[in-house]
Amino acid sequence: MNNQLLTVENQLDSFAITFAPLSLSEIYSLADDPGNGAIVLMSGTVRNQTEGKLVKSLEYQAYEPMAIAVFRSIAQQIRSQWEDVNRVVIHHRIGHLYIGEISVLVAVGCPHRGEAFAACKYAIDTLKHNAPIWKKEHWEDGSSTWVSIGACEED
Repeated sequence: MNNQLLTVENQLDSFAITFAPLSLSEIYSLADDPGNGAIVLMSGTVRNQTEGKLVKSLEYQAYEPMAIAVFRSIAQQIRSQWEDVNRVVIHHRIGHLYIGEISVLVAVGCPHRGEAFAACKYAIDTLKHNAPIWKKEHWEDGSSTWVSIGACEED
């Protein structure tokens, strides 16, 4: 079975929606460029509680073609604001994830750390508000709730 649902890469950027576990080293490598002075990587992981309520696991779903289009748009917006950015990498996992597993990795490679940090923060914040990705929170008490990741508090 192919775990990679949808991947789009060009010579500069990489975007993916996948069932497969995400790899920090792979994302770092994809963001690497000889012109970089910094690579900032943000890893979103499944935590054991939300607003004091114990979480057992999360289940992610996405409308893949539109999510990839949003990821591309984020990269274009980043390049219009931070022209020196060399690489933008956005990979999001879907399916059933457990505590500690990585759900999203965003990396930005750039000559300078200030721009890399700002662009990476912009990428994850914009993804959370614009990408058609939903998560179902499975609680320890046996209940569950679907929410858009954009409806989640900023963290």
